[in-house]
Amino acid sequence: MVYTNYNSSFPDQVVPDSVKNSYDYGLQVAQAIENEWFRQDIGGDRYLQNFQNYHSLRLYARGEQPVSKYKDELSINGDLSYLNLDWKIVPVIPKFVDIVVNGMTDKGYKIKSFATDPFALKERTDFIFNAISDMQSREEIETLNQITGQNFFSNKQIKELPATEQELELYMQLDYKQSIEIAEEELIENVLSYNKYNEIKKRLAYDLTVLGVSAVKTNFNLANGITVDYVDPANLVYSYTDDPNFEDIYYVGEVKSLSLEEIKKQFPYLTQSELEEIQEYSGSNNYRNNFYNYDYDRNLIQVLYFEYKTYQNQVFKIKQTDQGLEKALEKDDSFDPPETDNFNKVHRAIEVLYSGAKILGHEKMLKWELAKNMTRPFSDQTKVEMNYAMSAPRMYKGRIESLVSKCIGFADMIQLTHLKLQQVLSRMVPDGVYVDVDGLAEVDLGNGTNYNPAEALNMYFQTGSIVGRSLTQDGDPNRGKVPIQELQTSSGISKIQALIQTYQYYLQMIRDVTGLNEARDGSQPAKDSLVGLQKLAAAASNTATKHILQSLMYLTIRSAENISLRVADMLEFPLLKQSLMSSINQFNVSTLAEIDKLNMHEFGIFLELEPDEEEQAGLERNIQIALQGGQIGLEDAIDIREIKNLKLANQFLKYRQKIKAEQAQQAQLANIQAQANANAESAERAALAETQKQQVINEQKVQLEQAKSQFEIQRMQTEAQIKRGLMSEEFNFNMQLAKARAGVEKAKEQDIEDRKDERARIIGTQQSEMISQRQNDELPKNFESSGFDSLGGFGLEQFEPR
Repeated sequence: MVYTNYNSSFPDQVVPDSVKNSYDYGLQVAQAIENEWFRQDIGGDRYLQNFQNYHSLRLYARGEQPVSKYKDELSINGDLSYLNLDWKIVPVIPKFVDIVVNGMTDKGYKIKSFATDPFALKERTDFIFNAISDMQSREEIETLNQITGQNFFSNKQIKELPATEQELELYMQLDYKQSIEIAEEELIENVLSYNKYNEIKKRLAYDLTVLGVSAVKTNFNLANGITVDYVDPANLVYSYTDDPNFEDIYYVGEVKSLSLEEIKKQFPYLTQSELEEIQEYSGSNNYRNNFYNYDYDRNLIQVLYFEYKTYQNQVFKIKQTDQGLEKALEKDDSFDPPETDNFNKVHRAIEVLYSGAKILGHEKMLKWELAKNMTRPFSDQTKVEMNYAMSAPRMYKGRIESLVSKCIGFADMIQLTHLKLQQVLSRMVPDGVYVDVDGLAEVDLGNGTNYNPAEALNMYFQTGSIVGRSLTQDGDPNRGKVPIQELQTSSGISKIQALIQTYQYYLQMIRDVTGLNEARDGSQPAKDSLVGLQKLAAAASNTATKHILQSLMYLTIRSAENISLRVADMLEFPLLKQSLMSSINQFNVSTLAEIDKLNMHEFGIFLELEPDEEEQAGLERNIQIALQGGQIGLEDAIDIREIKNLKLANQFLKYRQKIKAEQAQQAQLANIQAQANANAESAERAALAETQKQQVINEQKVQLEQAKSQFEIQRMQTEAQIKRGLMSEEFNFNMQLAKARAGVEKAKEQDIEDRKDERARIIGTQQSEMISQRQNDELPKNFESSGFDSLGGFGLEQFEPR
């Protein structure tokens, strides 16, 4: 027997698992859900109120809201016979919806996985330790590699070993990826692509903007494997929650309209009689009639699909074997053995999901069973995840607010202003003229033509001239001397201007409450405003709608996480596994090899968002400044632009600047050293050249001195030889001279002797003469020479040495 909780209409959860598995328990759960959402009470039908509210929001978002409310505002007692207006809706809200939705769907991202299980963490840690060891022993290992021709680095997958720990940290964040993580990312991308998630994401973004809530469902079946389906929030039912992400709900479901054929296809175990009963069922008018305000197929059957979260007692019998070991056997929660020495009982409570399907308004359950392939986080196997991922970023006390709901009042006023503007325009008349017929009666044009009002108007409109008389024929003043006067009707201009100002006011109010300013939509950029200010205004507008983007990213992450947890289910079935492996890139052999190990790992899923235009522009400015300053190279700029994570991109930019600065400093030091070496070499070469020069000079001097010496020797030898010749000649001359002198002396002596002999002879002669004179007493005789005794001018002085 199923007991009901005293505080709610749901059945008691503190019951055995066999009771929870029963048909009656599931029926009571379904009835409780139906009672909460489809009961007609004072508050009305909750499901119908939600549906009509969402339907109204979608009409406003499309610019198709009913015009009846505007007709009621402008009619007098329901009478619109005097109004000839265009009731077409001014599509103001659709413009703002498209700006937000298109801006979100254009936001690029990449799904990243991070293995968090102990095996992956150990592999990552070992990789870091090995890299640090290789960095510390780089020179020795490189020398060994050159000698042996083999690679002795521990991490052979690194193309270029990091030089510093900071570079290693960047490598781990940017480039390091385990093969199991690559396999996980490819699988998630493949499943999302197979289920056309890009199209689903557009609908999710549209619902978040228009309705303020969005939902997506991840499921698994043997026919299609892992499926990701869009869920219309208008068809959702869920337990009360204040959580914007619906994390604490204990039941969730959706209403689907199915044909009988589809019901038979989904529930093939239904018998013929049960199908006939379903077909004959007319059901409640609330489920079958046209309360959606549009034509509805009466052959469709409303089926409530739901998931119900409860707990289950997991009981194990621990038996001791004869060898002293323990053996665990799983039992049901009714297992209560007597106390013995060889076994005991252990148990724990785990969350479980029951899936059910019920025809609304009928006591017929189509399905109630313990959900298969439940998704459980590896970190806590007692928890279970709902297949539905939902998000309502602006929820308070169960009430959901959307971007469109904040604009409805202002959109209504814009529409009324537009209609009032039409009304004023329709009642405006052109400027006219006043014709004084009495002033035309006595005017004669002189051409026989009667000056009547028609003729006067023709003349006025064609020429602008008027003929009149200041005096009558009787001479009295003519009061109608100006028979035609222009009438000014400018009373509607001020009303039109006031209505246009009102229209602009409410349009600005929409911008103010939504945060979508002129810079965001580009409708009216200020001509005097700088481009930077426009970008700042657009960035502020993006911030105002950031919560919608964050909710969309949350749904994407939840879907990716559910896919990650369900991959292990696909690997249990050979056909699905083969299909999954066939869809993976066949060139990635490591991915195919790691697929079998996916169920052994736990992954953290996160999104790497691409920077928006403003962030990308800021990064590009930094890159250009660094390029112009020579702080990075072109290849560094290319690598930085490929990094989608803005924080890592700036971090990598700063690191490359630091490395570039160090390289520049090293290059400068190397240049200084090279210059010093060059200067030293130049000085050495100059000194060597000078030495060589001096050596050459010295050699030349030596050679010159040697030459001089040789020349001197030769000169001396020549001079000696000459002197020897001269001496010889002189000797000869001296000998000849001596001989000559000797001859002369001899001749002189001979002469002297001869003279002596001559004098002696002369003296003797003279004495003889004198004797004879005395003897003979002769006259005196002169003994002087008579001039004929000369030698002819030849003297011996010519033979003196010169």
